[in-house]
Amino acid sequence: MKKILLIQTGGTIAMNAKGAGVELDPESWSKVLYKEIPELSDIAEIATFPLFFEDSSDLNATHWTQLADCIEQNYDTYDGFVILHGTDTMAYSASALSFGLKNLSKPVIFTGSQLPMSTIRSDARRNLVNAIELATMDFKEVGICFNDALYRGNRATKLSIGDFDAFGSPNFSPLADIGIQIETRVSEQFSSGKFENKAKYSDEVFVLTAHPNLNPELLDGLNLEKIRAVILRAFGSGNFCIKGKNSLLLFLDKCRKNNVIVAIVSQADFDSVDLTQYTAGRAALKHGAIGGNDMTLEAALTKLMFLLAHYDSKTDIEALFQKSIVGEL
Repeated sequence: MKKILLIQTGGTIAMNAKGAGVELDPESWSKVLYKEIPELSDIAEIATFPLFFEDSSDLNATHWTQLADCIEQNYDTYDGFVILHGTDTMAYSASALSFGLKNLSKPVIFTGSQLPMSTIRSDARRNLVNAIELATMDFKEVGICFNDALYRGNRATKLSIGDFDAFGSPNFSPLADIGIQIETRVSEQFSSGKFENKAKYSDEVFVLTAHPNLNPELLDGLNLEKIRAVILRAFGSGNFCIKGKNSLLLFLDKCRKNNVIVAIVSQADFDSVDLTQYTAGRAALKHGAIGGNDMTLEAALTKLMFLLAHYDSKTDIEALFQKSIVGEL
């Protein structure tokens, strides 16, 4: 029987309903776990590890490195890992770990729930059973298991607040669909060699969302000496205002002058940025920007955070950002 390490980080799945809201309940989660799902022991030999208990909106790169360290320390002991995590930033954490865990040859599956496990209509039971079964299979990457699907972690994004089908992977088919049988589509290993924990991330990234009537003067307060990369969330295939007083081209020039990378992703979930298609995109290229292809915001952000922590050369980072490392584009 496969050995699975179940790592608890908090989130709704670890909460108890109390009054009008829900609160984290570190003391009782493991009791609720086995009370609600006693058949887990029929799937795998499971050990639980309460790494931390946090609402996922409070998580950051420090927590990502804790997760990576936990997996590294237990890598040779277990056949797979399941991480219980809040849904709000799950896609960020999964993307970050996909870059940080090099030469991964075992499944690392994130899951959580929209309702606490202690509530009668909770989706926690199904998601957890599915995730543990997937963790016994031959996946060699970081995934998100939610609502009967397994998504590549760095391709997934949260699409719904109030539906059990909370996550999607707009530009990449699920790794597995879970019905009566588990139908797998993809099983990849992105590199060979000994497993390495390379989880290190820089916070020198700023995300800017383009919108109509954005006043570029508001950006003058940004200290570009402390920022190494800007992600511009543009319209469509990479468009933003380039005319009149609201043009962002002068801001792009300031970034280039300060050796700051400008990477453009789309506000649209589906399809890909193409900076050669329209006038604005071509202007962006001339002013030093690069395209993020079909990466999610979560993947683009965590990839840049990872690259900035490991490389000094702007040219090298830009080249690697536009190249697929672990299937993120």
